[in-house]
Amino acid sequence: MTRASLVVIGSELTRGIIQDKHTILVSRELTHIGIHFSESVVIPDDGTIREVLGALIRNNDIVLVTGGLGPTTDDMTRSAIAEAGGKRLVRHEGAWNHLLETLKDRAYGANEKQAYIPEGFTLIPNPNGTAPGFYGMVDKTLIVSMPGPPREMEPMFRSSVLPVLMRHIGAKEEERDEYSTFLISEAKLEELTKEADSTLDWGTRFQDYRISLYVSGGDRERRTKAMDKLKALTGEGRIAEGDCTALGLLVDELKRRGETIALAESCTGGLAAANLTSLPGSSSYMLGSVTSYAYSVKEKVLGVRKETIEKYGAVSDECAMEMAEGVRRELGSDWAFSITGVAGPDKSEGKEVGTVYFGFSGKGRETQSASIHLFSFGRESIRRRSTAAAFILLRLYMEGKDTKAISEGWKVF
Repeated sequence: MTRASLVVIGSELTRGIIQDKHTILVSRELTHIGIHFSESVVIPDDGTIREVLGALIRNNDIVLVTGGLGPTTDDMTRSAIAEAGGKRLVRHEGAWNHLLETLKDRAYGANEKQAYIPEGFTLIPNPNGTAPGFYGMVDKTLIVSMPGPPREMEPMFRSSVLPVLMRHIGAKEEERDEYSTFLISEAKLEELTKEADSTLDWGTRFQDYRISLYVSGGDRERRTKAMDKLKALTGEGRIAEGDCTALGLLVDELKRRGETIALAESCTGGLAAANLTSLPGSSSYMLGSVTSYAYSVKEKVLGVRKETIEKYGAVSDECAMEMAEGVRRELGSDWAFSITGVAGPDKSEGKEVGTVYFGFSGKGRETQSASIHLFSFGRESIRRRSTAAAFILLRLYMEGKDTKAISEGWKVF
């Protein structure tokens, strides 16, 4: 049986500052494809890699290494692997060009070392960072080196390294479908996937504002049937095919239509606007936003009627709709949404923490509202999930859907 070991490099790991998540991922996935995972070694950024690498090469068919690929002097992985194989480090032009595009003038100097890999090794591109991975043979052992940060390592391991390992052991690559899920906890998602089809193989990867979901096993028809059931269990708009974000799906729709957006925020404090303007070219669709914490701003700037706030409160369907109408009217956008709710216990208006209302307005469309109640993991968690919900619901509103009916169908958070 093919034996594999993992080296996880990082002084912050050996000091207990952060937890090692790579071992769980790698051991599970290697076992799944029939590779015996023999051990995981966690070492600091102090050159220990040189001491442990030789022994692991002698005792394993595959050695995976994460970390130590940065530009500083304590990043020694590439030189240690090159020494173990009796090879020199050479600059890979593809890696260098990526570094130049990403860092511009900062690519020169210390950062340049990130473009070097052992001679004869194959580069693994890293679209999520500046340091690429690489793989090659040292004696009869396959060495694979990946960056340490999970947001770089995990997608590289899943999309690039696993196929390399399967080809190396002569295994047939199994069909696997990828989806992005929104506003569902990882524990609840695991429970729902078993309800959808417990015989399929499900995997998850936690990311910003979403959880990636992978399903394999069975044939495509069976996997599709299971996903249809899962979508029915979670509610419309909360699962999308492929690696995507709620923000990205909304922006793609705005660009496709050539239309604009404006927004008014209360409990999210400008987080939704920050997300919308974080992407290159956002000025083509984003006209502006109003952060309306105080009642006076809602009334004077957005035109929310005083009697609306007095009768229903600022955390209500009625206030959310008038906020959306007001910001669209003031800024002249094609579409607008608003968010108002209770992110913390400081000012609840009698509403529970986690209660959030949304308003949606569009030219020639009837203004709509929606509301959800999020379990509180803290103010920031409510803000982030409210922002994702607004992006999803606005896109569905643009498609002519009933946002209130959709939000009422979101029974699981």
